Amino acid sequence: MRRIDLRFAATGILWLVAFSAFAQYPAKPVRIIVPFPPGGPVDTVARIVGQPLSERLGQSVIIENRPGADGMIGGQAAARSAPDGYTLFLAATSLIAGVRALRKNPPYDPVADFTPISLLGKIAVFLFVHPSVPAKTLSELIDYARANPGKLNYGTGNAFAVVVTAQFMSIAKLDLVHVPYKGEAPAMTDFVTGRVQVMFANATNAVPQVKEGKLRALVTLLDARSSLLPNVPTAAEAGMSRLSLAGWFALFGPARMPRDVTDRLSRDVNAVLMRTDVREQLAKQAFEPKGSTPGELAAYVKEQIDAFSGAARDAGIKPE
Repeated sequence: MRRIDLRFAATGILWLVAFSAFAQYPAKPVRIIVPFPPGGPVDTVARIVGQPLSERLGQSVIIENRPGADGMIGGQAAARSAPDGYTLFLAATSLIAGVRALRKNPPYDPVADFTPISLLGKIAVFLFVHPSVPAKTLSELIDYARANPGKLNYGTGNAFAVVVTAQFMSIAKLDLVHVPYKGEAPAMTDFVTGRVQVMFANATNAVPQVKEGKLRALVTLLDARSSLLPNVPTAAEAGMSRLSLAGWFALFGPARMPRDVTDRLSRDVNAVLMRTDVREQLAKQAFEPKGSTPGELAAYVKEQIDAFSGAARDAGIKPE
């Protein structure tokens, strides 16, 4: 009996230690791996959300930029981190929904290797054209491109732009020339000068150019019109509802994070996204905040993986 009592006592102590560890979370700074360089939209959103999140957690939130391989270096680093809630991963669409469609041997599994925490929202992505293209609507662009096969160049600065443009070309049956770039910023530079004439891009860099008459926006990929360019219709309004991919950001942790830590982070992130000052800052970045529960994000990820893979397959994109 004495041995049994000692066993129960030892087990109780272990449970008490584990409970205390979770109850004290976080007991040290939390880092968010951003898989892109500083200054881009993912990095900016991370910093806008990170500061008020640190206030709620009572610990510093450190933004750690780990760029490379179109974001997959940062994704791999996050997937290999300890699942204790102290290393998180701010991912964009292509790093979760697109990795299987674009890579034969991806460095991580977008479902099995991560714990969903919360959706953060959607980035306002538009289809833009250079003013040298005589098209003011989506249908006019399609008509012009069909009449001039192989004469329009389109730029891409990330995997999402590659797939969504390929999907657009497949749906509209267009022959455009691809000019790839290592990022959206250098692509935008050539876009404004007219070296490329068509481009799907987020609104942060392009809206000022639209207002100055240097670019023209034809449609947005958002579900509803953006307040930044309220006169620009959605793709569905312009008659192309099949152009349905969205640019979204979400927060994940490594696989097998404790449920109570995950839930705590999700609640705090959602509370941050409801703050007026945070929403105003995100609006300036053409970002529409929308949180979720971990379960809702998990379901959304599966839906987006199917959509992204289907779009890549229909457009004839093969994993490399």
